[in-house]
Amino acid sequence: MPLYYQVASRLQEQIEHGVLPVGGRLENEVELADRLGVSRPTMRKAIAYLVERGMLVRRRGVGTQIVHPKVRRPVELTSLYDDLAKTARAPRTEVRSLEVGPAGDAVVEALGLAPGSEVTSIERIRYADDEPLAIMHNVVPVDVARLTVDDLERHGLYALLRAAGHTPRIANQVVGAKAATAVEARLLGDARGAPMLTMVRTAWDESGRGVEYGSHVYRASRYAFELTLTC
Repeated sequence: MPLYYQVASRLQEQIEHGVLPVGGRLENEVELADRLGVSRPTMRKAIAYLVERGMLVRRRGVGTQIVHPKVRRPVELTSLYDDLAKTARAPRTEVRSLEVGPAGDAVVEALGLAPGSEVTSIERIRYADDEPLAIMHNVVPVDVARLTVDDLERHGLYALLRAAGHTPRIANQVVGAKAATAVEARLLGDARGAPMLTMVRTAWDESGRGVEYGSHVYRASRYAFELTLTC
């Protein structure tokens, strides 16, 4: 693992755990390099890496400032609620709507349902540390799990699916990007046209049954998908 990446990972961990507070200034390159026992070029590359990831920003006349750390989510078959809870990011859910009705054509095809099958359609806003992070639309067949607003505000969707005996085991996921609409910007506290990450996921349980179809929008300034690649 490159030395600059090790140094950047150490600084990133300190930012995420509040050792280096948001809004504070980072020491200059010389002081940091001396304290961490690395060369100035290595330190400069580590800082540039964190600037690219949106955790540091260089301001003229101010120096290198620590900004709000992004939620980094590994691309795995997990729920956002569980991922935030594991990293102590205080997840909170606002359920905007919950309706039961016949599945639309796209959901019927994605989940392999019979036409007219009843599903629960949900729209939620997910918060991390009381800051809006994502708008989440999900559809779950009613005979997979009976969902309530109270349950969804207290638990993640995948925890409720597991409790109902339908643990997601495999999924197809497509990640993309878009500009925020006026409604999305208002709900997420961002500017209209701000960059957003999108994710569409279809999940199946171990029996091969389709249990969840989701379409989510995330603030790109506060959220990133993370992949580890090997060969």
